[in-house]
Amino acid sequence: MRDESLRFLEELIKAPSPSGYEGEVARLYRDYARPYADGITTDVHGNVTVILNPDAPVKIMLAGHMDEIGFIIHDIGEEGLLHFMAVGDHDASVPLGQTVWVHGRRRVVGAVGRKAIHLLGPGEGQGKPKMGEMWIDIGATSRAEAEEVVRLGDIVTFQRGFQPLLGDRAVARAFDNKAGLFVVAEAVRLLREEGGLLPEVGVYAVGTVQEELGGRGARTAAARIGPVTGLAVDMEHAIDYPGVTGAEFGRLEMGKGPSLLRGANASPVVFDLLRRAAEEEGIPYQLRIAPGSTPTDANRIQTAGDGVASGLVGIPLRYMHTPCEVVSLTDLENAARLLAAYCRRVSGETSFVPW
Repeated sequence: MRDESLRFLEELIKAPSPSGYEGEVARLYRDYARPYADGITTDVHGNVTVILNPDAPVKIMLAGHMDEIGFIIHDIGEEGLLHFMAVGDHDASVPLGQTVWVHGRRRVVGAVGRKAIHLLGPGEGQGKPKMGEMWIDIGATSRAEAEEVVRLGDIVTFQRGFQPLLGDRAVARAFDNKAGLFVVAEAVRLLREEGGLLPEVGVYAVGTVQEELGGRGARTAAARIGPVTGLAVDMEHAIDYPGVTGAEFGRLEMGKGPSLLRGANASPVVFDLLRRAAEEEGIPYQLRIAPGSTPTDANRIQTAGDGVASGLVGIPLRYMHTPCEVVSLTDLENAARLLAAYCRRVSGETSFVPW
């Protein structure tokens, strides 16, 4: 991966962006994409759209959501401890014992704690801890001291950044979906630097908000843009570690390329065009099968307005919604190449009517 692209990915990971608080990532996306864009807009919902060929009649929407899971402060105790609620879906066993960033009046370190195991009563240690049984300790000794740096409604993220692993793999919090946004940004760069986009085709590359709360940003962005076709980029569960099988979940492995969705949430025309693009460009790919809708922006794009011919490009990911998500950087590069290749194959003559 080129140095500038890797630095951008690392900066995306570093920036906090729980759902509804995507502003720092939005700024990074705008700044990175500006040299490659014909136009950039930010709507009232917070979606950032990078545009190529804004006057073209055929519109393609690319979507990578900017938000991540996190926490929000909803109470400050008399002893200065912070009580929090989850933003997005969490495994309640994960936060306990983690260090976090509390993004208050200034960023401060916090420790997630609960009653020590030695002090638990009969039955209290059984099963997962509950969010309501935990708190964040920032070292304050009173509510007044805590309120000097933290306000109700401030957000919290795990204190984990980007770290390389062996080979082409890396670990970080929030690859879901900073990596998907990165892929969309890189596809725009490739289209600008390498060309191939037909003049009658415009690309609207959207960093969407609030996907973790039900794809709300993608719904409003697609309604505003009115694309004929749209691709969402999101994380998919890699099934290449103990305890899971292809027979149960379908086969998807890290390092073997992005996945292409086949099923009701993907237009058969879009799927065929993506597969042809991958094969003609020598891009490795895998299949992801879903019988109905998916919990991704692809679902919201598909049902916007009178309907959009949608597709979903997935990035194999291990340990989703934890502070130690793992991806293959090569998969990210290949996904960006695939998005660009798809856009180059759409023309004014392309019909997305499936039958």
